Amino acid sequence: MKSMRVVLLLLMFVAVSARGGAQGLSPFFKDTKGAFVLYDLKNDRYTRYNEARCRERFSPKSTFKIPNSLIGLETGVIRDADFVIPWNRQKYPPQADWVDQYPFKHWGQDHTLRSAIKYSVVWYYRELALRVGAKKMKKYVTAFNYGNQDISGRVDDFWLGGPLRISADEQVEFLKKFYMGRLPVSKRSVEIVKDILRLEKTPEYTLSAKTGGGSIKEGTYIGWFVGYVETKGNVYFFACNIEGASYPEIRDKRIDVTKRILAELGLLPK
Repeated sequence: MKSMRVVLLLLMFVAVSARGGAQGLSPFFKDTKGAFVLYDLKNDRYTRYNEARCRERFSPKSTFKIPNSLIGLETGVIRDADFVIPWNRQKYPPQADWVDQYPFKHWGQDHTLRSAIKYSVVWYYRELALRVGAKKMKKYVTAFNYGNQDISGRVDDFWLGGPLRISADEQVEFLKKFYMGRLPVSKRSVEIVKDILRLEKTPEYTLSAKTGGGSIKEGTYIGWFVGYVETKGNVYFFACNIEGASYPEIRDKRIDVTKRILAELGLLPK
């Protein structure tokens, strides 16, 4: 029975590839501008929706918290997942949208690396980047071959409102190198970041991922969801981005679209 399920899953991937990404996955992007790429590690196979957009670079927004965490650990700015950076209310005053919107309502307090990535706490990672400094940050972003590698401007903003750009294809390539220990960082740093990225763990699968989102031009917001699923003795890396007219529009949708695709492909339960 187990071998039959594996065969059916492989046939499903072949069918999607044969139909073409746009035709096979387009129902998940109804009335939504976006892209999706998935890499099947064991079978060395890609599945894509909107291949041209998969190659197009956008601001990584908070998905950069993955490399930012690695860099913080490697430089010694952060010791471990429980390293606390106190909230400086004067330096990072609370904003109106912190009040009742998840995850913002959690920002106004001290945070550890683990809680900061869970609640996507921007001020924590701004402070981390300031402590790392531009020189070391540039060294690692270049060594990671991360997107266009442009960290010019403010060292605490280049991944949010600055010039750094990365494509969905490049997100997946970075995640592959991260997962397989092919980045120039220690195994300890990789294991810590893998641990804090874990969102769901069941007997059938483990989902590890990070969201990102924000304005890319007036009236247009991008929503990212990138990560990997470990299931059926294999690893599947994915990156999805969508566009919307506001942050609330893309906040949940980026996750929903991605998880519905993964479920359709048999990687998550429906």
